[in-house]
Amino acid sequence: MKETIDYIVERVVEGIYKDMPELLERFGERGRTKCREDNYHHIKHLDSARKLEADDFFIDYALWLNNLLTSRGMQTKHVIDNFERLEKEIKRANNFGNKEDYLRILSKGKAELEELTVDSPSL
Repeated sequence: MKETIDYIVERVVEGIYKDMPELLERFGERGRTKCREDNYHHIKHLDSARKLEADDFFIDYALWLNNLLTSRGMQTKHVIDNFERLEKEIKRANNFGNKEDYLRILSKGKAELEELTVDSPSL
């Protein structure tokens, strides 16, 4: 499954930087490296939430991550976009075990972030 996760992460990061080249201009290669690392953390937290049978574990992580990244110049919409890309790639993956659990948990985290943008559309 490690190869599948590596492939998913690369596809997500590639898509983000293809569609938003301004991120590379703003944050450079270090930003791309951090984005890759962050996506591994997203999957790790999804896996932990699944194993703990505690979806709130990932929701708390998503809110914490959003606070961290927005304090560093990112926007909530960037985190939501990342989660949507991750969701798309997990759906496409053929040999991703417990796929439905990961997708359910990811959807809940994304919904919490979307709630923030309803309250503050500039996020």
